[in-house]
Amino acid sequence: MKILGQLAFLLLLGGICCQNNRNAKASGKSTRKSGGTQAVDAGQSPPVADVTPGSTGGTRGAGGTAEAAREGAAGARAAGQQADEMRLHFLKNTQVTCNDGTAAGFYLKESRGSRRWLLFLEGGWCCHSKETCDSRYQNIPRLMSSSGWPQTKRGTGILSSQAEENPHWHNANIVFIPYCSSDVWSGTGPAPTPPPRPRQGREKERDRSTNSTEYTFMGSLIIREVVKDLIPKGIKQAKVVMLSGTSAGGTGVLLNIERVASQLEQLGAEAQVRGLVDSGWFLESKQQRSPNCPETISCSPEDAIKIGLRLWNGVVPDRCRQLYKKGEEWQCFFGHKLYSTLTSPLFVVQWLFDEEQLRVENIYMGGQTLSEEQWQYIQNLGVELKSSLTDVTAVFAPSCLSHTVITRSNWMSFQVKGTSLPRALHCWDRSLEATRNNRTPAKGCPFHLVDTCQWPQCNPTCPALVDQATQQELTLLQMLVAMGLDLQRLGLDPQGDADSLASMVSNGG
Repeated sequence: MKILGQLAFLLLLGGICCQNNRNAKASGKSTRKSGGTQAVDAGQSPPVADVTPGSTGGTRGAGGTAEAAREGAAGARAAGQQADEMRLHFLKNTQVTCNDGTAAGFYLKESRGSRRWLLFLEGGWCCHSKETCDSRYQNIPRLMSSSGWPQTKRGTGILSSQAEENPHWHNANIVFIPYCSSDVWSGTGPAPTPPPRPRQGREKERDRSTNSTEYTFMGSLIIREVVKDLIPKGIKQAKVVMLSGTSAGGTGVLLNIERVASQLEQLGAEAQVRGLVDSGWFLESKQQRSPNCPETISCSPEDAIKIGLRLWNGVVPDRCRQLYKKGEEWQCFFGHKLYSTLTSPLFVVQWLFDEEQLRVENIYMGGQTLSEEQWQYIQNLGVELKSSLTDVTAVFAPSCLSHTVITRSNWMSFQVKGTSLPRALHCWDRSLEATRNNRTPAKGCPFHLVDTCQWPQCNPTCPALVDQATQQELTLLQMLVAMGLDLQRLGLDPQGDADSLASMVSNGG
């Protein structure tokens, strides 16, 4: 009887192990959650399937020392990979949500003992009406809902925990905040209200500020709640908190950095809050458009923001808002108008020929024909962006056609005047620390880096241009020809300009 009892116990234990293995395999897939509340504590570590090649998961027999060593090494590698991952945590405040009411949250990779925190805001533009938000929800649901978010995320570029990829921030506490509010991180609600009855005249104008869509816009509140939820993790003891973001996330940094600094100060933290804006420094559009702009793509950035601000109940920094009369707060979304009002240190990363800025003007490099007027606009864009960055203390602006950089795995390869972006950020870091400690900043460590050459792609470290039809890499002149420009008509001699381009690179690339 005793033997039967032991046998039953072993069978039960084996059943549990098998069930755990099945759960582990299932957890390797992206977890989908439905509705606005999650019953699972996303902060817990999910099981991880053993997918190491050659690992059978079976029982080893006697004399399996070499196999044990191999499996031990594989296990160590898997554990190392797990340690590199950021894990999903949903906000404790369930009233602050994504557009569709699902729980907002953040991914966190803790670095025990580190007093440096890097908070990253994801980008993805916005929607500003029921029509544009419905289209966005249908086509890019992950930017409006958390229902498909995976349990873990691997950071790249400045979010990487590998020293060779991220030499100066790999050992920081890294927080990735997914974008699911569609409001350029400016929204403060309120929750949706039932569609109002039809109004006329001034009543109709007043009702435009009411959220009659099915969506909630709480981007700024999400940032606030993330900071609150990081208090038990040690952010109050931080020495440096860097709020970073790309594209709309970069603009979100401009809009929220002063609020984050104030929030941490009220909590009693002594951290210096800094901002890192990547490709979020936009200029106003040159095109005249219909103010109604029914589709997001047909709207200029300022028109989309003007309309969206009312829907989102969007907020801008107080000091900037005081510069503009009511209804003109949208101007604070543009870095060159907001920068002088900020008190927190800011580092701006901006390609001088930003592809998203070009798309606003319906210019798609490598994807359509290009008119002479559009080519002239491209050239002027570099001059105007360069001019807008003149008074920015810390800046990295390569003369390239691209968009976003800090989360690319190869972000160390881009240079301005011989200095890479990670090096420039490190120089800025050292300068800020020296200033805080009343020391003289080190010389020969630059962090105001703007290319002086004038052409797109005149910097030899620029990302390659790719023809959208053939997926082949092209030089700038090859792409201009492929897009239908007559180089001789424009006074561009392909052979001669190859030499002049080389000259410009050596003078400022």
